[in-house]
Amino acid sequence: MAAFVVILAALTGGCQTGNGEDETPPDGVSPFTGEEAEAGPVLAVKIDNVERARPHTGLEDADLVYVEPVESGLTRLLVVFSGSLPETAGPVRSARESDLELLRQFGRPALAYSGAQSALQPLIDEAPLYAVPPDRASAAYERSGDRPAPHNLYLRPDALLLAAPEASEAADIGLRFGDAPDGGTETSEYTVTYQAASYDFGWSGEDGRWLVSMDGTEAVTTGGERLSAATVVVQQVQIRPSAFQDRSGNITPYTQTIGSGEALVLRDGQAHEARWSRSAADGGTTFTTADGDPLPFATGPVWFLFTDS
Repeated sequence: MAAFVVILAALTGGCQTGNGEDETPPDGVSPFTGEEAEAGPVLAVKIDNVERARPHTGLEDADLVYVEPVESGLTRLLVVFSGSLPETAGPVRSARESDLELLRQFGRPALAYSGAQSALQPLIDEAPLYAVPPDRASAAYERSGDRPAPHNLYLRPDALLLAAPEASEAADIGLRFGDAPDGGTETSEYTVTYQAASYDFGWSGEDGRWLVSMDGTEAVTTGGERLSAATVVVQQVQIRPSAFQDRSGNITPYTQTIGSGEALVLRDGQAHEARWSRSAADGGTTFTTADGDPLPFATGPVWFLFTDS
């Protein structure tokens, strides 16, 4: 019997965590949303988010949305698609140093962005990703006449992925999906405020989603669809000055996503206190309860908002 137990442990140890949870999502299930989906290449797009850049296009098809602080107290979005791609996405803006660390967990994804500071571009070129700005895939980008530059650059994801045919497919980045844990606090609305930007999330039981507003205005895409998330994660991280600055001399913040800290996970009309941990750049991020158990997300798109710890 003892020998049988040892053999069984050896056979099953590679597919479970210390808490008995499956280590990776099964085939046919997106590791980013927990929804049924075939694995597809990972495409990250840097999206403009100032008022003149709205409404957005294509964000309703995103699996993951990361809200990152940038210069002057504003924010910018890093949006991740896999499998289901919009016909058009944007408006597209420039990359930041923090994106390189954040994207390491996806293997070697494709990155669509409008450009970067000359001093940062060598770091982007050395990073393990397929960097595809307009000068490397001009057929994948176009300017719109409905708003002024630089807020009018749009991407055709299918065309861009032709320039990154070996981009990594969606794989486990540490997220788990399932029933809500006990101990949540009933929450119908939650606001995350930055120096010059704010995000409101209102729970809709009818939709089973958190409806997104930006700077006090409902976030609706150019297709008329309200932006929403099944899970919202407010993740406390270290945000420090980087070595880069914009043309006006404003220092670019660096958002450090390796380490550990506190988080608040919103799902199913409840707020759950959590801990997050990411030990290495090429590893995923885990979220656990106060007891150390995996904290499952609700099935569907996830929004992450990075705030200073």
